Amino acid sequence: MNALRHSFAGPTGAQPARRRILFVINSLAGGGAERVMATLLANSQSRLSEYDITLAVLDDGPRAFDLPEWLKTVQLDCKGGMLRSLTALDRAVAELNPDLTVSFLTRANLVSGTVMAKRRQPWIISERTSAPAHLGSRARQLATKALMRLVYPRATRVIAVSGGVAAKLARSAAVEPANIDVISNPVDVAALKAAARSKDALAFDDPYVIAVGRLVSVKNYRMLIEAFAKSNLPCRLVIAGDGPERDALREVAAALGIADRLIMPGWLANPYPALAGAAAFALSSNVEGFPNALVEAMALGVPVVATNCRDGPAEILARRGVEEISELTVAESGILSPVGDVESYARALQLVFEDSRRKSLIVAGRKRAADYSADTITQRYWEVIERALQRADAPAAI
Repeated sequence: MNALRHSFAGPTGAQPARRRILFVINSLAGGGAERVMATLLANSQSRLSEYDITLAVLDDGPRAFDLPEWLKTVQLDCKGGMLRSLTALDRAVAELNPDLTVSFLTRANLVSGTVMAKRRQPWIISERTSAPAHLGSRARQLATKALMRLVYPRATRVIAVSGGVAAKLARSAAVEPANIDVISNPVDVAALKAAARSKDALAFDDPYVIAVGRLVSVKNYRMLIEAFAKSNLPCRLVIAGDGPERDALREVAAALGIADRLIMPGWLANPYPALAGAAAFALSSNVEGFPNALVEAMALGVPVVATNCRDGPAEILARRGVEEISELTVAESGILSPVGDVESYARALQLVFEDSRRKSLIVAGRKRAADYSADTITQRYWEVIERALQRADAPAAI
């Protein structure tokens, strides 16, 4: 059995009348969803007069993100297992008796939904991606998708990180479109700029193009390296992240004769000095949920190039759906290239280095990034929470 570990360094004298909200996530290891959860909670302190807020973390491991001191936390030790997670969260919910849960990531969504549905209490899930690849083996993908179709339609509300993810949930998880709210990820611009000024973090000599993310096939860094080599830009390429494709990517660079221009520093605890110092940011993914680093680069005044993948880049850079763009496009806030197209992406990299275009993209990018401010996104989450509680409080129709 998992023993609950509580921590709370905040104010005492909690008011019994406050509604109890339990946030749930798999872990706080480095990742986009984990960063979003930490940002959302850090910006929720003003809600403490109305709500008792707790975070349950399913897996016990290193934390890449700091949590606010006032936040109550329950640390479980489920070791990535679905059944362990279900059992442990069931016990935690029985003890905490939340009025509503808000969960991030598929495993947390499935177990929190199952536990709260059993208690006939409201629950909100937030799905971060439309890609099944993160679910593991083919058999596990099929099993998990079957569970999603069973559990997700019963949620009080479903939050999708982009319009593309919302459409995929409606198709593959049988969620009613009317029950989905699209809320993008928050970007804490002030915190970003402060982190970017750190003198202790790793930085690089100018000029360079930077990409940030796990070294996995879905990020398609192989295509990025090939396009960078073809672009003949007089700079270097930095790919910050760890993952199983590291050696293979180095081999690609060596075969193309640019091994000395590829820098792979591994995962950076604070990537923002390196991001802020880049001449351009490159996103080369085949699939995304919501590309946090893309918006962060824009907020830091770095012009961006992105594949027009599902989901997010077209919505962010062109305010259009992915299906509305099919060619290399210089959009309002960045440049979009067809997925996997080396020639097109090489041209996009060249375009982003043209002086007149760079200046307009930097200005437009900063303006667009402001739409994803942490305050704005946090407010939208709490509006969904409040509506879900009101719905649960409403008397049943006779």
